[in-house]
Amino acid sequence: MNNLDKNISKSEKVLPFGKNLGWASIYFIGIGGIGMSAIARYFASNGKKVAGYDKTPSQITKDLEKLGVEIHFEDAVKNIPISFLNKEKTLVVYTPAIPKNHAEYNYFLENNFTILKRAEILGKITETTFCLAVAGTHGKTTTSAILGHIMTSANATSFLGGIAENYNSNLILGEDKISVVEADEFDRSFLQLSPNIACITSMDADHLDIYENPEALTESFVEFSNKVSSTLIVAKGVPLKGLTYAIEEVADYKAFNLKIENGTYVFDVKTPSSEIKNITFHLPGKHNVMNALAALAMADVYGIPLEKIKQSLESFKGVKRRFSYKIKTENFMLIDDYAHHPTEINAVENSVREMYPNQEILVVFQPHLFSRTRDFIDDFAKALTKFDHILLLEIYPAREIPIAGVDANWLLSKIENPHKKMTQKNNLVKDIKNTNAKIVVMLGAGDIGVMIHEVTEELLKTDKNAI
Repeated sequence: MNNLDKNISKSEKVLPFGKNLGWASIYFIGIGGIGMSAIARYFASNGKKVAGYDKTPSQITKDLEKLGVEIHFEDAVKNIPISFLNKEKTLVVYTPAIPKNHAEYNYFLENNFTILKRAEILGKITETTFCLAVAGTHGKTTTSAILGHIMTSANATSFLGGIAENYNSNLILGEDKISVVEADEFDRSFLQLSPNIACITSMDADHLDIYENPEALTESFVEFSNKVSSTLIVAKGVPLKGLTYAIEEVADYKAFNLKIENGTYVFDVKTPSSEIKNITFHLPGKHNVMNALAALAMADVYGIPLEKIKQSLESFKGVKRRFSYKIKTENFMLIDDYAHHPTEINAVENSVREMYPNQEILVVFQPHLFSRTRDFIDDFAKALTKFDHILLLEIYPAREIPIAGVDANWLLSKIENPHKKMTQKNNLVKDIKNTNAKIVVMLGAGDIGVMIHEVTEELLKTDKNAI
């Protein structure tokens, strides 16, 4: 029994929306998505019949299947379990990432099933609970995972956008009064939520395939902030009115006396009414100290004692694919990170330099989306140029069709570093070894997150002496 299963079995109370939902069966289109799977787990733990489709098998789908969830990987109506074909008993939940010509989605649509976006379901859950929501173009997954870990002391249920290492899950199942959610700006999903306390970590331009321009994205965040019924907390510099947080700057929540001891951050925090010293936090990078500070502020506003928050920060292990060490020895480091925006790449580079100031660093980057690559091409080039060696994979298209003239070679041409090269999946391990770099960072939001498992195995198999 893993940590999640223990968590589920010990919890008798669950959020009322789960049990009181009128449908006996929930069918998920895109069930393997990080946000979708958390809700699928939630309903499965509430005794609902859960099934779904996803494009490819993954560890997430395997874990869901262990909970009794039926999953198939071919988009065909014939694969939908018969018991889910009754529109009076089945609710259909879908991710906006699916294509418009999806056969199963169109079958449910044509046959008048009740169909809701993932965000609408999450919105229903937040309506019935005291909701703490974490928004922002960067940092929201780690911040919400830290907050969810802290809020276990109040028996909160947390829906996360990543796999929290402490729970090996994107769902922390608690009781029926408090929810912690990651408030996603993609497709304006966070406007479905009913937050009581909310945080905005950042408002950089992103998702310009959804928003017409950066101003439209800003307007969406303003609209989200207006939905907060109690307290809004913002990173200092975010142009919205709320309690502020910052490192070594004047703010309502201020981290100061920041130092690194044996690879771990130690710092003090001043709150609007108190001060706490010698907080220990194990995640690398000042951006992660900001994430911890945001979570601390939200929990403090809710009423969690500072000493309890301090203990939770010290025991927090991180989020998978957020500066995750796949290999860590004296001779070699392989680090996996989800970074797919120039700001995030810069944060990773800063973190690696801070931890390993005298080492050569190789980045393997897989761009995510043609539109994002086009919209931030110069910023991507500047961020990648800072590494000592660059290996570039072709763009991962996700939900998009190609855009003329937008490819990884264009990005490569703009990187002002002579130690750069295009690579292919089948040549990746060889190209990594040819650089002789002892610190390797693999970045991206596409299938590079799957690729890294094979890369890890191959490097361990062929280079045991060096590693």
